[in-house]
Amino acid sequence: MRHPARWRRLPWLIAGLISLVLGIVGIFVPLLPTTPFVLLAAACFSRGSSRCERWLVSHPRFGPMVREWRAHHAVPLRAKQFAIGMMTFGSVSAWLSLPRLHWLPALCCTMVAIWMWRLPTSRTGLDAAPAASSAAEPRRIVD
Repeated sequence: MRHPARWRRLPWLIAGLISLVLGIVGIFVPLLPTTPFVLLAAACFSRGSSRCERWLVSHPRFGPMVREWRAHHAVPLRAKQFAIGMMTFGSVSAWLSLPRLHWLPALCCTMVAIWMWRLPTSRTGLDAAPAASSAAEPRRIVD
C-alpha cells in the first residue's frame, strides 16, 4: 500500500496534535471535554501518522477509550458521568461569573451532554486492562 504524500499527511498530524492538546487541557478545564478531543486526535492520527496513532491507542489512560470507541462506538459509563459532571460545574461557574451570554456555555454543554448520553455505553470503565479487550471475552454494551 502506498502512503499519501507528506504534504497530505501533515495537516492531519497537526490537527491530531491540536486535538490531543485540547483533550489534555480538558482534563483540567471543566467546560472542555476530554473524550471527544482524544477520539478526534485518534481519527486524525490514523490519517496523518501511524506512529502517533499507535502511541495513542497503546497509551494507558487514553488508549482504552479509543479502543472501546473503535470496537463498539461506545463510551465508558464513568467517562460519561465525569464529563457531564464537569460540564455542569463549568456551566454553573460560567453562569455566575460571565457578565453577558452567561447562558451560552450551559446551552453548548447541554447539547454535548445529550449527544454523549445517547451514545452506547460500555460498563468496562476507563481503567480496564488491555487484555480485557480480547475477542475471547466480549464487552458488555448498554444502549
